[in-house]
Parts: sequence; C-alpha cells; structure tokens
Amino acid sequence: MSRKDILGVSATVPAAPSPHDPQLAKSRTMPLLGVARKDRDPATKLTANIGNALREQNDRVERAEEIERRLAEGQAVIDLDTNVIDPSFMQDRMPGDIDGLLASIKEQGQQVPILVRPHPQQSGRYEVAFGHRRLRAVTELGLAVKAVVRDLTDEQLVVAQGQENNERQDLSFIEKARFAARLKERFPRDVIISSMSVDKGDLSKMLSIIEALPADLIDAIGPAPGIGLRSWQELADLIEKASSADNVLERVLSSEFQALQSADRFKALIAHLKPRRLERGLPEVMASPAGERLAQVKQSKAKVEIMIDRKATPDFAAFVLEQLPTLYEAHRAKQKQKKEA
Repeated sequence: MSRKDILGVSATVPAAPSPHDPQLAKSRTMPLLGVARKDRDPATKLTANIGNALREQNDRVERAEEIERRLAEGQAVIDLDTNVIDPSFMQDRMPGDIDGLLASIKEQGQQVPILVRPHPQQSGRYEVAFGHRRLRAVTELGLAVKAVVRDLTDEQLVVAQGQENNERQDLSFIEKARFAARLKERFPRDVIISSMSVDKGDLSKMLSIIEALPADLIDAIGPAPGIGLRSWQELADLIEKASSADNVLERVLSSEFQALQSADRFKALIAHLKPRRLERGLPEVMASPAGERLAQVKQSKAKVEIMIDRKATPDFAAFVLEQLPTLYEAHRAKQKQKKEA
C-alpha cells in the first residue's frame, strides 16, 4: 500500500475543472467546504457596538475552526516533519509577530491541524494551503506539525486559503490586496472573488492600490493592521502628488520610522506627506513620528502661536513651558556665535 493510501489520501490528483462548468460556477458562490455563514439580523447593523463587533469576531474564528474540523473529518491527522513542507505558491502574508501563537502552542500544543497537499512537482514534499503561522511557530519550537493531507488543484488550494483567511479576518487590508494581486496573475476574477469573498468593486479598488504603490514601500511599511482601504487610498493619492517616491521610501526606511510599529509607521508617513496649510492661515497640526497630535501652530507675519491641548497632554504642556527659558538662552548663544564668526 502506498504512503498516500496509508494517509487516506487519494493517489489520483483530480483534474482541474473547466472554468465554464456550471456546477463549478455554482460551487464558487458557496464556501469550499459547505460551511454556512451565520445570518445577521439586519437590525444589528444599525445598532452595532463594540460588544457586537467582538461577538462577530468570535463567530468568525469559530467558523474558521469549523472549516478546519470539517477538513479533518474522514482524513487522518498526521505529524509531518516541517522540513518537507513548502509554503503556498500564492503568498498571502507579510512577516509579522507570532509571539502569542508561539506561547499558546508551547503551553497547550498545536490544537488545530494545518491543511497541506502533496507537492505537485516534488515527490515526498507537501505544500501548505492554510496554517502558515502555525507552521512557522512549530518550526521555531522544533516540533513536528499536525497536518491533514488532501489532494487539491491550484484553484481549490487558493479558494481554501482565501476562505480560511477571510473567516479569521487576521489578514490586514494590504495583505489581502497583495494576495488578490498575486491571484490575478494566475486566475480569473471569479476565482479571486470566490476565494476572498469580495465584490467586483472592492476587488478593483484593492488592485488599483497595489498598482499605485511601489512594492518596496509596502514592504517597508509592513502589514499595518487596522489600516483600511480609505487610508491606503489616501496614501496612494499622496504618493502620486509627492515629488519623488524614492524620497518617500528613504524616509520610511529610516531608523526613526522603522523603530515604530507597522500601523504607526503608516500614520507617521501620512502625517509627513500631508500638505501644510500655513499659506491659508489655518493652524498646522504638529505630530510625533508615531502620528500623535502634539500641538497646533498658526503663523502669520506678526506672530507665531503654539497651542497645546492641556487635557490631552498636560505633562507635555508643562514641559514646554518649563523649557522655554532654556530654549531662549540656547537661541541667544547661537546668535552670538554667528555674530562672532
């Protein structure tokens, strides 16, 4: 008996279905594994609050785990050497922190198996459909990974990968947009829509943002969790107006920016690129590299006004007042040096 038979995996890889097959078109409108979404009461949308959002997030995690449990039904969960497993041919994640996952697996073990398929080109190796973070964590811990092995076509793999990511909602917007752009290179739009559960309009916006932003800049910013479509579109518009994209990239790669978390890096770049409004006599907002509001500055020919919100930053306001005499003395000393030079 072959190794595949022992694992309960068919030795015959199914032929890729025709994109014109009506049965396939019907299946694309439903989750790959037939896991029904939980309907939401329309009234909930009008009265959504933080509690509802948290419950919805938990529901999504539960549905993602249900997908994985269904995959395991009737299939053997086996231990695989991580050295024989390759990532999906379609990358969906940017490098990120897995400390929480590492701690969880170290304490409780790997609770949910990953999904892999026999590698289509290399005998004896496997390719991940989903579970990349779990694979990375167990690899760092020096453990074997628990996995379900299934024969999947390329299309079935990316649909499973996309649907699992969509249910968990742990990919940031820009990671999803990049995933969509990579899918576009190999698959028709209906496959992308099925995989990512997005409509044509949102898909077009994702792709346009990826086309507008240099790949190196996206890499330098990172996944920027919590930063959505509108903010990325704003960045794309600002980059288009910038005198040089290279200067912007140099700014983001600076040690000052790279010391920030990814989302803060994004906010700091937006603050850096936004045009100043002094010429219209409107207050200029001064921000820290992390994008925190420090003060409003209003300049005219006659005076400069610096306004600090004492309620928001009382300690900073007191510090500025305390340092003003010192700053003035430093200014006078500098002016004196210029005159003597």
